[in-house]
Amino acid sequence: MMMTKLSRNFRLLSAGAALSLLMMAAPSAFAETPKDTLVEGFAIDDIITMDPGEAFELSTAEITTNSYSLLVRLDMDDTSKVKGDLAESWSVSDDGLTYTFKLKSGLKFASGNPVTAEDVAWSFERAVKLDKSPAFILTQFGLTGDNVTEKAKAADANTFVFTVDKAYAPSFVLNCLTATVASVVDKKLVLEHVKAVRPDAEHKYDNDFGNEWLKTGYAGSGAYKLREWRANEVVVLERNDNYYGDKAKLNRVIYRYMKESSAQRLALEAGDIDIARNLEPGDIDAVSKNADLATTSAPKGTIYYVSLNNKNENLKKPEVQEAFKYLVDYDAIGATLIKGIGEIHQTFLPKGQLGALDENPYKLDVAKAKELLAKAGVPDGFSITMDVRNNQPVTGIAESMQQTLAQAGVKMEIIPGDGKQTLTKYRARTHDMYIGQWGSDYFDPNSNADTFTGNPDNSDAGTVKTLAWRNTWEAPELDKQAKAALLERDAAKRAAIYQDIQKKYLANSPFVFIFQQTEVAGYRKSVKDFKLGPSFDTNFVGPIAKE
Repeated sequence: MMMTKLSRNFRLLSAGAALSLLMMAAPSAFAETPKDTLVEGFAIDDIITMDPGEAFELSTAEITTNSYSLLVRLDMDDTSKVKGDLAESWSVSDDGLTYTFKLKSGLKFASGNPVTAEDVAWSFERAVKLDKSPAFILTQFGLTGDNVTEKAKAADANTFVFTVDKAYAPSFVLNCLTATVASVVDKKLVLEHVKAVRPDAEHKYDNDFGNEWLKTGYAGSGAYKLREWRANEVVVLERNDNYYGDKAKLNRVIYRYMKESSAQRLALEAGDIDIARNLEPGDIDAVSKNADLATTSAPKGTIYYVSLNNKNENLKKPEVQEAFKYLVDYDAIGATLIKGIGEIHQTFLPKGQLGALDENPYKLDVAKAKELLAKAGVPDGFSITMDVRNNQPVTGIAESMQQTLAQAGVKMEIIPGDGKQTLTKYRARTHDMYIGQWGSDYFDPNSNADTFTGNPDNSDAGTVKTLAWRNTWEAPELDKQAKAALLERDAAKRAAIYQDIQKKYLANSPFVFIFQQTEVAGYRKSVKDFKLGPSFDTNFVGPIAKE
């Protein structure tokens, strides 16, 4: 009786009151979530800003993709392609330099202001002039603060023209425009909140382009609008009734900050949340056995790898690098440490991206590894260290490799540390071996191909600090191929170039690729049409409904 009454009263509460009651509910008490509200338990402590021109964190990407619109988005039916979002259509000039986008008619921001090509142009200008972390995704096309108003401009109210500096592959340009930094903001609304600043080392212009306000504010046109964000507590989204596409099924979505997997599972079982987003293998198993709950998963574009620093004379030997690829117990790791949260994957392009190679040629083979070590002149092995972040599954993988390397005479010492400690050492190129992860900066093969092959200045003073640079490794021929792929306008031929690079990379690189992350979530069976996308900015909440 009390449960029914609580549920009925919830639907009568305002969003703010509903949020307060949800946040106060003890995890052990069953507090049925409102029928018009989706509540997700999520580790959202990485959010530092809600400004799409500045944000570059995984959790923020999900919020932004549900609250802002883009010219184009990834096609969920075929992620090697894009489809129109704000754009009704687009064309590319014969010389490959000019992209012309025609906007759909009748578009509105959540504020009620019309969405025009001028808003698109100003959003590009704003991102470039702010010059925050994700700006490079746009500036790599030759955009600067001085030329952006000419290179990204409105031809008329419904026509946006984007001019790039080279005849890039159209798939490359369009994939980059699916990144959240290309989100379109409400120019009129943001200009009402612009703050004057004095130009200095941090500010190149005399205003902040609304950056301070947009850190917690909202000026978008997505399926949901941002109502509130409280750091390390909660994010609240409300349905945007001005949205031009299919209207969101629910009135609001609440992301509750919950860091621990076990806490999320308990809250899910109790009915305090509808979806648990950060479950570890043990909790996934428990959820899958509960008749009231279900799980779903999707491969994400995050690759876990072990890298070998070529500053170490032993590790720079090609035979040693290949030997280490035979000294990983992939089968055991796949069956235990990453069960349900990852899939063995041995190349740098994640599944789902154009040109990804789905080949895993390496298995644990100690005899083969010993043969290669002998060929390298180290038949009795050697001693080495590995820097490892104190979390799972990387710690477990490091311990597994410690055992398998020992079978070939290689003595590996594990040096544990937190993320800051291990990354600082890795970025300074003072490690021997490092185990880490890499997620694409944008959903295009160039993002990973560039960082794993590009290294224009291999000196310690080098400023282009790719992963190849961090490991003191040069691959000029592969880098040349990767750059050629940027200019291949035929998508099939472009994919073939990346596949060829990956095949060459498998045996001849200081990277041992272990697995591709699988994002997993548990949810109550009353939740309908919940799906995880191939990237963190393709987890859409608009289609979700509740019984």
